[in-house]
Amino acid sequence: MIQFLVNNEMVQLTQFAPNLSILDWLRTNVGKVGSKEGCASGDCGACTVVIGDLIDGQWQYKSINACLMLVGNLHGKHLITVEALTTKANPSLEELHPVQRAMVECHGSQCGFCTPGFIMSLFALYMNYSSYPGKAAVIQALGGNLCRCTGYQPILAAAEKCFSYTAEFTQNISDKDHRFSQQVSALTLSLEKDLALNAIPAIEHGQQYFYLPQNLTQLCELKASHPEAKFVAGATDLSVEFSQHLAYSEQLISVRYCPELMQFTQDETGIHIGAALPYSEFVDSFCEVYPEAHELFERIGSLQIRNAGSLGGSIANASPIGDPAPLLIALDASIELQSISGSRVIPLAEFFVDYRITQLADDEVIVAIHVPQRLPNQQLSCHKISKRIEDDISAVCLVLSYQLTDQTMHQVKCAMGGMASTPALATNIAGALNGKTFSLENLQAAAQKMEEDFQPLSDVRATSAYRLQVSKNLFDRIWYQSASNMILSPSSVELNTTVPAIKTRINHASL
Repeated sequence: MIQFLVNNEMVQLTQFAPNLSILDWLRTNVGKVGSKEGCASGDCGACTVVIGDLIDGQWQYKSINACLMLVGNLHGKHLITVEALTTKANPSLEELHPVQRAMVECHGSQCGFCTPGFIMSLFALYMNYSSYPGKAAVIQALGGNLCRCTGYQPILAAAEKCFSYTAEFTQNISDKDHRFSQQVSALTLSLEKDLALNAIPAIEHGQQYFYLPQNLTQLCELKASHPEAKFVAGATDLSVEFSQHLAYSEQLISVRYCPELMQFTQDETGIHIGAALPYSEFVDSFCEVYPEAHELFERIGSLQIRNAGSLGGSIANASPIGDPAPLLIALDASIELQSISGSRVIPLAEFFVDYRITQLADDEVIVAIHVPQRLPNQQLSCHKISKRIEDDISAVCLVLSYQLTDQTMHQVKCAMGGMASTPALATNIAGALNGKTFSLENLQAAAQKMEEDFQPLSDVRATSAYRLQVSKNLFDRIWYQSASNMILSPSSVELNTTVPAIKTRINHASL
């Protein structure tokens, strides 16, 4: 049995299909049709709902795609749908939730199909900020929501206006929408009782099962007993297989309830990221050490995707175009694997064997990814090339890491995605740069080794020739961006070009 809250109601379920999405359950099982299905793949945001998680004794709320998250992973959570924001059948304008009222007054809705998703993304923003957080935060919150009617300016205006209504809506929102405190407290007590009993919540549907182990030991035992079972974290890729390709799996095991896989720690050895921890819960801390990686992480899907997806899921998926892998390989990361027989740690660069094939054994679990402590004078460049800036898959991803001492490059590692059947190191390029002066000429010379490292395929995202050329161009971009960021006089730059002139050329360096 699993139990969770839907708006203001406690729900207990014992039987349902393991691959059932929250969206399908809401629309077909409980008649909550406010959440819409636009793409069923996490691209449009029409299905956005808000999920509450109990983290360190505090409830935290975030937006997710209901079409991707599976019902089994709702255990112990608080699901808020658009129906909860205003409960009256025919509310006046003043009785609407502040987000809804602002959307109406700013004319942010026309056909209305996508509007519930926008409302819920803005509701999550409203829940997490006490005042208007600024346009940049709003754009990030709405990055996974598409509108084809009004354009976005009225919606951006509504995002700002809704924060002006807090004083007027105390009867509706009661302390910033914590209207469900009694029910949430009851759920918390119930979950604590389950943990004390060391029980494994599970649901079944005929011969299909969805298991929710509560610790690493239970997880490894389940995997040993069911080696064919698939792991579920955010299901941001697996659910697409269910909805778009009608894939089928009899055994699913959630990794989201094992505290050992939900940790982020930092010590003298480096950064340690639990395999099941969502991106949104570790990226800010990671980027305090590696700020150069911020844009790369920010372009992994939308906020809804980053609120659900995990590093372990991306690595286990072994996609050649997964963005985190090149970054982690270039940083010399390792991966920790666990089974009932014991644990092992291997370099991430050796984890990938072939297209979507890894060293992960049938009875093993990815526990964590370990990134070494940042080296003195370590430089990092991260570049993603895709057809869209946001919420798009890479055609090419390039990450270059090196130590720079007296303008000489040491310990160079270059890793790339989209160039081979797996994310991989560019060993010939790195060899051409090791021990060389950091200069445009040396970077360009190293880029000519691209064909020695990779023979990329042509597909719907890019041709082989394009991938090779744009990858070479990225080395020009690395130079121009690094040169423009140097707080040096123009005479110290190794080009007969002033820094302002260099900046004008950056945007052309990868075209």
